[in-house]
Amino acid sequence: MQENPFIEPFAERLTTLREQKGISAREMSLDLGQAHSFIHGIEVKRNFPKMLNFFYICEYLGITPQEFFDYEDTDPTQTKELYDEIRKLDGKSREYFLGLIKDVNNRPK
Repeated sequence: MQENPFIEPFAERLTTLREQKGISAREMSLDLGQAHSFIHGIEVKRNFPKMLNFFYICEYLGITPQEFFDYEDTDPTQTKELYDEIRKLDGKSREYFLGLIKDVNNRPK
């Protein structure tokens, strides 16, 4: 049987986001009302969550399913916070910060 190509990136993403939140797999499992090994089983690619459980995982992490699968965004919680703050700015301030961000992103690494 061929292995599902989505399982590994899913497991890695879950591990990363959980660690960013600073909680253990056991603690997260119990907070979600699951067996203590629920999250660990997903992270070691032994299990895959049902859709409803995936939605609970996203809610627990404070992100949307779309943000979960945006693998290029290394910290979706921080991105959301940044976006929310930018939305509060007036047009002129937004232009200023957009220029600043572009300058920083265009600097040699």
